[in-house]
Amino acid sequence: MIQTHNLTKTFDKFTAVADLSLTVEAGEIFAFLGPNGAGKTTTMRMLACLIAPTSGQATVAGLRVGHDDDAIRARIGILTEAPGLYEKLNAVQNLDFFARLYGLDAATRAKQIARYLDILGLGERQQEPVGNFSKGMKQKLSIARALLHEPQVVFFDEPTSALDPESAKVVRDFIAELKSEGRTIFLCTHNLDEADRLADRVGVFKQHLIQVDTPENLRRKLYGQRVLFRVRDLTDASKRALAALAFARDIQFNGDTISIALDAPDEMTPRVVNALVDAGAALCEVRPERASLEEVYLDLVKTEPLQ
Repeated sequence: MIQTHNLTKTFDKFTAVADLSLTVEAGEIFAFLGPNGAGKTTTMRMLACLIAPTSGQATVAGLRVGHDDDAIRARIGILTEAPGLYEKLNAVQNLDFFARLYGLDAATRAKQIARYLDILGLGERQQEPVGNFSKGMKQKLSIARALLHEPQVVFFDEPTSALDPESAKVVRDFIAELKSEGRTIFLCTHNLDEADRLADRVGVFKQHLIQVDTPENLRRKLYGQRVLFRVRDLTDASKRALAALAFARDIQFNGDTISIALDAPDEMTPRVVNALVDAGAALCEVRPERASLEEVYLDLVKTEPLQ
């Protein structure tokens, strides 16, 4: 659904995006992660035909950026960093104005406006001037605006920014629902927990692409697979039993907790449990040790200075 080849954007002597080659599949939630100034928003604006690339190629929904820009804009929705709403108009008037720009007829406009105001919890405030809205309410109204014409591809730049936890959950659930409808979601976010929950794949980016994969595969690449065993009264006999297991690598002890790297956890974990029990250990807990996406992200970007 989205393809880029050596996509590059420079501003005078500064390169914001360098030689980006990327594929985002149809129906995928793809999270684009990187620090401030990394070029994430610049990339999104190029793909949405808001700014022109300096070089390279990109296609969105089978259409070429720089050649089919009007057709691309008609097939995408975009939530930018700034809401860009008319504050003297109410919520319905704002959405109706933008729906007209998308070419929706009166009946469709009314139906779509009512639907998205209801989904995003703004129905009771629809007749109030948007200038009275909180930042979070404006954010939700901007999300509704991006979806009125039922786009194939949706670009979200920090969609839960400024939202309270309840509203953020509504938006996350809504994004997951959009995926279930077959939409393709390109998500720029600093909320790594949100990316971990939602994304099929993530791309870690700092002017150039560092890594692309599923969150789970990135964990395995960086840290391997580890299992945590918590025991009561860890003894020397238990430590010797573990040391005798040739497949148990990088055994780490921390109080009553043991962390072990295992190449095939489903096969090897029961063997570790048997060895500990036979050595007289009282097992309290056994679980996979899973690094957070935040740890993965920080390890990937820390050695990549901004140019």
